[in-house]
Amino acid sequence: MLPFDNPDPKARLVGRIWRPGIGPALVALRGGEVVDITSPAAPTMRDFLEQDDPAGAFDSAQGETVCTLAELTAASTEAANGDDLRLLAPCDLQAIKASGVTFAESMVERVIEEQAEGDADKAQDIRRKVQAVIGDSLLGIEPGSEKAMEVKRVLQAEKLWSAYLEVGIGPDAEVFTKSQPMSSVGWGAAIGLHPISTWNNPEPEIVLVVTSAGSIVGATLGNDVNLRDVEGRSSLLLGKAKDNNASCSIGPFIRLFDAGYGMDQVLAAELKLRVEGEDGFVLDGHSSMSQISRRPQDIVSQTIGRHHQYPDGFVLFLGTLFAPIQDREAPGQGFTHKTGDVVTITEDALGELRNTVRLSTECPEWSFGIAALMRNLARRGFLA
Repeated sequence: MLPFDNPDPKARLVGRIWRPGIGPALVALRGGEVVDITSPAAPTMRDFLEQDDPAGAFDSAQGETVCTLAELTAASTEAANGDDLRLLAPCDLQAIKASGVTFAESMVERVIEEQAEGDADKAQDIRRKVQAVIGDSLLGIEPGSEKAMEVKRVLQAEKLWSAYLEVGIGPDAEVFTKSQPMSSVGWGAAIGLHPISTWNNPEPEIVLVVTSAGSIVGATLGNDVNLRDVEGRSSLLLGKAKDNNASCSIGPFIRLFDAGYGMDQVLAAELKLRVEGEDGFVLDGHSSMSQISRRPQDIVSQTIGRHHQYPDGFVLFLGTLFAPIQDREAPGQGFTHKTGDVVTITEDALGELRNTVRLSTECPEWSFGIAALMRNLARRGFLA
């Protein structure tokens, strides 16, 4: 299956690939052809997006046709590594940030993880207790509003207040560093679980692409893998739960904002999730951006500003509505991954992101970082 079955012919799609014998390259998808548009003016995706008009730059960019999208997809398997042709995550020098607990339904699940202290066996009983108290009280709440503060007082009285609810309905969004620049994997690659985790799930999300000036210039898909048991033991283990080898995927391409695609389309996005296990298990889920509790633009403004600069820009996972409550094994434990699971996230305007689940210790080691990229581009004559 292709990352795009029927790509919108008007969509401006940019990405990154590994070219054998050359290294990482910026590409534009033109029809069914993958065109290398790497240039001295824009040797990195960071540089391309920092231009005054990325959509206009897309239209004027000249380059070499490398292959067809079908050929690139066929080459982009989890076994592809080293000097093999393959899709890469479309970002490069940008910081990889994520916002959590941005949907009411996912807020409840985060509280359950915390109350269960990472023990999946306790999840169902706690879910009943929490839902009996919270019910629908979180739906439609504007974070930081007086109504939100009223709910906070009720939950504190019931001893159910949580750090997750604080960032879910309080004035300040949770924004954390999901992974390091250039560490995300792309379409077709293996995605990793830390081997200490036995209770975990995918997180299908829209990922915004933001420049150093704070302008949102595009969007793509992401899988922000969640280790429920690790983070559930303590929110201070967030770094260990989130930032591991191959622990997030982004792609397949960045869709640039233009007259036909922008924040209105992002807010109307309907993401579909499918997990297919080697054991025959199938999980279908979804995430509807119309249900997000915070305006994505507000999350961006809390991330970048006078208080914090990102000179290379950043990509921002927006969180998910998906709640992993379908039992896979023991009743009441909900879903957890098994190695070999194939995770597919789709959205009509952004295509498909597909990865196979492995342990982080079984995924290819991340070895090509910023220094390696700079040396590669210098050898190719793209750096002054």
